[in-house]
Amino acid sequence: MDILLLSNGKIAGNNHVMEFASEAIIEQIQRTKAKNLVLIPYAVIRSSHDDRVALVQQTFDHLGLDCKVTGLHRSEDPVKTIQEADGILVSGGNTWVLNKTLHDLGLIGPIRKAVLDNGVPYIGWSAGTNIGCPTIRTTNDMPIITGAILPSLNLVPFQINPHYLEASVEGHFGETRDERIQEFLEVNKHEPVVGIPEGTWLHILDGKLSYHTANEKPLKLFSHGKEPVYYGAGDDIQFLMEHSC
Repeated sequence: MDILLLSNGKIAGNNHVMEFASEAIIEQIQRTKAKNLVLIPYAVIRSSHDDRVALVQQTFDHLGLDCKVTGLHRSEDPVKTIQEADGILVSGGNTWVLNKTLHDLGLIGPIRKAVLDNGVPYIGWSAGTNIGCPTIRTTNDMPIITGAILPSLNLVPFQINPHYLEASVEGHFGETRDERIQEFLEVNKHEPVVGIPEGTWLHILDGKLSYHTANEKPLKLFSHGKEPVYYGAGDDIQFLMEHSC
């Protein structure tokens, strides 16, 4: 498997989506020789799916990669398109809409087979990272649709909170992000949550997990009954791949 799970799409100073992880993306694409990339844009709500495809194509052009990005929403046979793709990209947006659409179209199994069995490279950011978890219960998004579905791709055996923000807002008396994650752990005691802040990503290559950052921000690991633990780039976090939910 060759999986990049980005916290978000852009950081300050970036003009292109995923640009902060450009070295990792270039290395992945060159190693796998992927040319035909399929973008899954179903999470996008406030702009068109075609516009998102164009933005992502601009990124690959900017990075000097000879890849063609096509939108899965344009496919007459989405399952076949996933089966024939050299690489799978999953845009950020609303995780609930994305996950339900994948289930409705019968794409969970084909994506898992492509990524886990056939070694097709996967790049997701924000919602595209959330669906890499066993479930989408640690997304920050509102369930804006009815009939929402929780189980997802289960590419990694732990939960992720993208866009993780360790902050308290003056005058705001609602729960902080840390408190929301602690609530999750009170109900789901055996499921650790990995908070990855803006400008960071996880890479899973042949079962080996590593953490990377474009801005020196650490990963924050939450486990029930324990104080959160910080990990930086280069720290050993392989034990998370051995976790069983």
